[in-house]
Amino acid sequence: MIPSWNMAGVLPPIRPGALGHDSDRSPYITTLGDVVDRFALTSDRVKILLGLLQYRNALHQLGVVSGFQWLDGSFVEDVETLESRPPKDIDVVTYLELPSGHTQATLWAAAGGLFKNAYVKKTYFVDAYPQVLGGSLSAHSIKQVSYWYSMWSHRRNGTWKGFVQVDLNPAEDAAAACTLAAAITGGGTP
Repeated sequence: MIPSWNMAGVLPPIRPGALGHDSDRSPYITTLGDVVDRFALTSDRVKILLGLLQYRNALHQLGVVSGFQWLDGSFVEDVETLESRPPKDIDVVTYLELPSGHTQATLWAAAGGLFKNAYVKKTYFVDAYPQVLGGSLSAHSIKQVSYWYSMWSHRRNGTWKGFVQVDLNPAEDAAAACTLAAAITGGGTP
């Protein structure tokens, strides 16, 4: 379950009531359906969620079906209250396992624009950053994870905050799409 925004308008970095060293903390592991249910609050957010689902579908079509995604940015904040504006996109780091028969080079070559941030942001409203899982643990890989975690655990003003993690498995997408469609047609979304 994704915690509510705290008084600072962000997801708390540690679940409220948990001890500081508790493992129930950011990134909050949840389902894609829960993300849709929690954040499909406005038409702008629905548009971004639709883009996220389309982006994930494009990754799945490429054979990228194993791994997980960290979701963050103003999308998981109460930016409408904090900055009097809607979110423009959702920040996503995709930690992916290479599909069978692919190297990173062959996957990137086959991907077209899917691993090019500017294309993905314009097409899907996703500020996307792919990272490959399964290689040897190196100083570079540790530095990359540390970079994303440290960048995403604070707002630009220094406020500590949390973010969420969803599985990359395509099975999550159908339920999330149904939840989003119900929100749109059921009048649950402004």
